[in-house]
Amino acid sequence: MTDRPDTPGGAIAPALPAPPLARRMAAWLYEGVLMFGVVVPAGLLFSVATQMRHGLQHRAGLIAFLFAVLALYFTWFWTRGQTLAMKTWHTRLVDVHGGRVSAGRALLRYVLCWVWFLPPLLWLKFHPAGSGWTVVGATLAWVAAWALLSRLHPQRQFLHDVAAGTRLVSAPPAPPRR
Repeated sequence: MTDRPDTPGGAIAPALPAPPLARRMAAWLYEGVLMFGVVVPAGLLFSVATQMRHGLQHRAGLIAFLFAVLALYFTWFWTRGQTLAMKTWHTRLVDVHGGRVSAGRALLRYVLCWVWFLPPLLWLKFHPAGSGWTVVGATLAWVAAWALLSRLHPQRQFLHDVAAGTRLVSAPPAPPRR
């Protein structure tokens, strides 16, 4: 272990390389696809429980409920090291020492991960007249910029991982059992 002033706790585990950025972004995109399987049933449950008659009814409550459901989903999987997308793309989440991530640290990472979306969402709030393609373009530009910032970190970590005291590391698949 080497002392690093830029990480919480001061020391990081050696020989835990970050996955290539392309693999992390593929996992991120796949995670977005898998979120449909979490959000749709949760939204249905909310709409039945609140007897929603149309999509704008109880909108703030639905957003808060989905935020909490996703927090539980990610916190639960991250404390075990991997979501399904991370497992598929051979990526694991660890703390800066290479150990398991605590529930509090996973929840902090979840909140900090919203930096991927907050600037485009805030821009949309104050510029609602923008076309759909403008919003998509602004979101993609922000995501690309945020992802590329990881190239500036010595261990190639995303800034939200640095702030949360977590690391994404390569997790080669286990050899098949005989």
